[in-house]
Amino acid sequence: MKKPLTIPAEAQPRSTTRADLAPTEGFGLEVDGRMKMVFPTLQAALKRAHDLKAEFPMLQIKVYDAAEKTSRLLESSA
Repeated sequence: MKKPLTIPAEAQPRSTTRADLAPTEGFGLEVDGRMKMVFPTLQAALKRAHDLKAEFPMLQIKVYDAAEKTSRLLESSA
């Protein structure tokens, strides 16, 4: 027997960020031309970028600085 569907009385607000917009603060991780993640520090963004590049060397990965409004291409370490 199927359970009845329960609908919440009030919709929960979503706390998601749009991936098609550049971040206004912190550092963003851009993979193949699309913004994927936002990090509070440059070190966290670079660590994740290096981890991704090591696992998937064919990706083009850039780290975007929201304060400077510039991005820097991560070169392969091979």
